[in-house]
Amino acid sequence: MRKAIENNAKLLALFAVACTTLVGLVHLLTKDIIVEQEQQQLLNTLNELVDPSTYNNAINQACIMVEHELLGIKTQKAYLAKKGQQPIAAAITTTAPDGYNGDIQLMVAISFDGVVKGVRTLKHKETPGLGDKIELRKSPWILSFNNKQILDNKDRRWAVAKDGGMFDQFTGATITPRAVVNAVKRTVTYFNQNKKQLFDKTANCQEVL
Repeated sequence: MRKAIENNAKLLALFAVACTTLVGLVHLLTKDIIVEQEQQQLLNTLNELVDPSTYNNAINQACIMVEHELLGIKTQKAYLAKKGQQPIAAAITTTAPDGYNGDIQLMVAISFDGVVKGVRTLKHKETPGLGDKIELRKSPWILSFNNKQILDNKDRRWAVAKDGGMFDQFTGATITPRAVVNAVKRTVTYFNQNKKQLFDKTANCQEVL
């Protein structure tokens, strides 16, 4: 009986080693493919937000790490589009910390003259059928930011309609669009205040170095 238990234990150990080895091999073989797919998905998103005909650098590699309270509490990334040495636009990740169900991760693209080129929702936990309308595949609402800009520090248009602003809220869900509008406004404000310094920095995002 004892010998049978020992044999079973050895078989289980060998099975565990074989599974671990297999998982390791699969990871090794697919690691580069996964990274390549992630980079292609990133580039696709960037090109949705910033017209690729307007710049000629590798925007997904022209990435710098940024930190500022206007962008949320997390370290964010700014992808810089240039034509030669001329700054064209930046696509900046940002966080709306006050979504209905927590953080909402966004990417906001802004031309060098401060015009919003586009916004995309990267990650969220908002209520399906209500707050998830911030996703482009669920609603065109996120496109309402296109070609908007902040006129001055007292520009009250940057709010949902319920608060007297120019952005629609969702039926039965005001918290989510309000959080996104405020986050986009803060990101544009950050860019307008720091754009020259951003384009003077060297790419330093680890995954693209």
